[in-house]
Amino acid sequence: MENNRIEEVRRKDTLADIDFSLSPFIVIWEITQACDLACRHCRAEAINWRDPRELSTQEGFKLIEEVHSMGTPIMVLSGGDPTKREDIFDLIRYGADLGLRMATIPAATPKLTLQMVKKLKETQLAQMALSLDGPNAKIHDTFRGVPGAFELTLRGAEYAHLVGLPLQINTTFSEYNFDVFDDIAQLVKDLNVVFWEVFFLVPIGRGKLLEQMTAVQYERLFQKLYSFSKEVDFIVKITEAPHYRRYVIEQETKKQPGEKRPFEVRLPSRLTRDFGPGGSIGHAPKGVNAGNGYVFISHTGEIYPSGFLPLSTGNVRNGSLARIYREHPTFQLLRNPDLLKGKCGICQYRTICGGSRSRAYAMTGDIMADEPFCLYQPPERKNRDRIQR
Repeated sequence: MENNRIEEVRRKDTLADIDFSLSPFIVIWEITQACDLACRHCRAEAINWRDPRELSTQEGFKLIEEVHSMGTPIMVLSGGDPTKREDIFDLIRYGADLGLRMATIPAATPKLTLQMVKKLKETQLAQMALSLDGPNAKIHDTFRGVPGAFELTLRGAEYAHLVGLPLQINTTFSEYNFDVFDDIAQLVKDLNVVFWEVFFLVPIGRGKLLEQMTAVQYERLFQKLYSFSKEVDFIVKITEAPHYRRYVIEQETKKQPGEKRPFEVRLPSRLTRDFGPGGSIGHAPKGVNAGNGYVFISHTGEIYPSGFLPLSTGNVRNGSLARIYREHPTFQLLRNPDLLKGKCGICQYRTICGGSRSRAYAMTGDIMADEPFCLYQPPERKNRDRIQR
């Protein structure tokens, strides 16, 4: 039965055909937590030495094989600093040879050299990401906890261009850098990227100590991100703020005065773009959320719906990743938007948004609670509130 389902996944011809109940669109494997930076938002609370319990190279190969067999197109090797592992090049090559689109996120440390980036390119790495959380050294280095990280990031971006490796920039927004969005966005544009992944802070790990933005600030960033995305040709992806999808739909389906148009919940094409510039990695064809098109493997092999949702559902050392992703009650619950609570449960956008399950859990302890920082009020709640008044 399991083999038949795997073969069915393999026969899918396009990304749009991926069934998220069977296959995650993306798998993140945290290959190590070792890192020489001390980032203020770090989910993993990384340390500067490797954990002896990390998955071995051979265990990594086995995991990569299973990810490929599930029909997943994209696998990211994250950390910590993934370049702390000497076998990172072997792991990337192994996945690429199987046909996976492999990506990684080296930390901006002295290890980020031109030689290292060349080796990443030679392994057939599809995309390299670098983190950038401020438009200048003062803001970025303070956030990353190490002087010089900003300059090393810019140098790493230059190396990527020199060797022809598609460059992605990751930025985490919180109250800390909310006011410098415009400057960061301009720098990202100047860096000639193919992909900008914008994270909205989830208060776990060291991120618990950072001040959260308000729901109003979320909407202001949505407005800026939407306008910016229309000005550039590269992918702008939002992570841990799925209600951005609702915002985009609202903007692109606005009615003219007197116009009658049926309500339709469908992701706009700008949010389902399969590929970025030069065939680089693009958006998922459907809305991804924790456990729904997404799975995270820790450095010790623990299986989580997301790196920001620390609820272990098993371990790849003694369980099948495919079976756990498809059958574990936590994953199945997260893929059922009709069981969402609060206003998320009655929202007409719940099937393509669903709110951040990671943030809901971090702030309430309930993975199905409503999104804490969504300004939108569903019509059903508005009508109910009106009746109660």
